[in-house]
Amino acid sequence: MASVESEPSKVQESVEEGTNEVVELNNKTKNTTKKMKKNNKKKKLSLPKFGCFRIEHDATGEGFDIEVVDASGHHRPNPTHLIIMVNGLIGSAHNWKYAAKQFLKRYPYDAIVHCSKCNSSMLTFDGVDVMGDRLAEEVISVIKRHPSVQKISFIGHSLGGLIARYAIAKLYERDVSKELSQGNGHCESQISIQECRDRKYEGKIAGLEPINFITSATPHLGCRGHKQVPLFCGFRSLEKTATRLSWFLRKTGKHLFLTDGKNGKPPLLLQMVRDSEDIKFMSALRSFKRRVAYANVRYDQLVGWSTSSIRRRNELPKRQHLQRNKNYPHIVNVETAKPTSVSSVADQVPSESKVSSGLGKIDLEEEMIRGLTTVSWDRIDVSFSGSKQKYLAHNAIQVQTYRINSDGADVVQHMIDDFRL
Repeated sequence: MASVESEPSKVQESVEEGTNEVVELNNKTKNTTKKMKKNNKKKKLSLPKFGCFRIEHDATGEGFDIEVVDASGHHRPNPTHLIIMVNGLIGSAHNWKYAAKQFLKRYPYDAIVHCSKCNSSMLTFDGVDVMGDRLAEEVISVIKRHPSVQKISFIGHSLGGLIARYAIAKLYERDVSKELSQGNGHCESQISIQECRDRKYEGKIAGLEPINFITSATPHLGCRGHKQVPLFCGFRSLEKTATRLSWFLRKTGKHLFLTDGKNGKPPLLLQMVRDSEDIKFMSALRSFKRRVAYANVRYDQLVGWSTSSIRRRNELPKRQHLQRNKNYPHIVNVETAKPTSVSSVADQVPSESKVSSGLGKIDLEEEMIRGLTTVSWDRIDVSFSGSKQKYLAHNAIQVQTYRINSDGADVVQHMIDDFRL
């Protein structure tokens, strides 16, 4: 009898155990469902996230556009701001890859970033004018691919800043109607076609509204003497030797060391601080809503503080007065300068006849400063003092390669935060 009575009790225990398991399972399911509902609510409340970056290479596979696409791989609708990034001497489009992605993380819906490829590697020895022409044509081709863009900004590192200055002059108020397959508007019928074109491109760069012109560690005043190349340690003998050997960098070297002035014409960098009948260098620069010069205070062995910040040496801030920014540890000074009150740029730059009569009597650096400061510049001074990467300051300010130039990430972030969209 005992054995017979034990069987039902065992069955009852197993049933109770099974029932408990079912209850526990139901509770777990309910909890999971509640968590999923909470997560879904959070997702609905949070901002939409972009899917990923799409990098489109051109036919050469060197230059590329970067823009944000959604999770399904589709392009974001009609971004309106085109950002052109230009590399420096012996550089490439990939030098800007880190910064380009950071810009798009901040402005995923509004911007397309194009990292220029037309002046890479050995092509950077061809001269500022040749490279500027190439960049101008490349910009036109990029606009063709992105007809929705309405605004344009340029960011140049080192030599890239000079190339960009030349290119914008070539693109200034340029009639691109024959080059672009789609126009940006129409004119009233009573206005002549020529007048329509003049109005359409007035004050614009390749038909687009110019917004930001930004340079970092750019030798705006060239590299000739006056401690403009820290690598020479201020020794005049080394600076003179470098000037005589400027041919080593071919045409670009002559432009940087101001040895290209011939047949009564000033050096190219001096020409680029005034308008001429053929090309409007300063009008193009003036058309941008803001101009910014990032400059390394120390440890940049290639480009000096004075030439990259467009200042006379007695105008440079005292180093003991520089203070680090809490949000951007390597930004030590921010200065917004007003343009010099002059009647015109031409009045400040010597004429070709004056140059031909005696180039040695002219302070080329002073004339370039006078010309360039007829427009306002925001000057951002950068110091990598105390950083393990300080001797790589020239590349760190750009974050050329993140693994070895990561300390400059806050400088790029400052550039993004102050960027005018």
